[in-house]
Amino acid sequence: MQYSKYTELRASEESDEFEFVSNGPKGDIIKKVQFSKTEMPGIYNLGFGDKMNDGSIDDNSDSKNGDRDKILASISNIIYLYTNIYPERSIVFLGRNLVRNRLYSMAIAKNYEELSNDFHIFILIDEKDEIAKVPFYPNLNCLGFSINRKSRINLDL
Repeated sequence: MQYSKYTELRASEESDEFEFVSNGPKGDIIKKVQFSKTEMPGIYNLGFGDKMNDGSIDDNSDSKNGDRDKILASISNIIYLYTNIYPERSIVFLGRNLVRNRLYSMAIAKNYEELSNDFHIFILIDEKDEIAKVPFYPNLNCLGFSINRKSRINLDL
């Protein structure tokens, strides 16, 4: 993504948690990105939000610190870092509501050409009371998103 991003990241030893500081008119707010196993093998949930005092994530917060695009670019950067370490893992992320999913969809659509060079991008939809994964298409109401890092073939001989 061709937006500025927060580059001062703190990562856990396993690189399954990342933190950065959002700077804006509301002050410094610690943001946390966490990748956690789901019940489905090889699929990890991306959780994001304000870091709470106990270390947990408040994913219902909307800090309105004037840096939304910078935060989204930082999360995109973190996904790149994470999938460099764990390229075989699929990542799912769900907005807390349709408005948030729409924001994510618009950000993906705006940067789709660049992102699709490195990722297979899908949306999760409700299909007859089952969750279906279909190729990304902007402007569809969805439950969330799923991404997989594309395989890299080493052509160095």
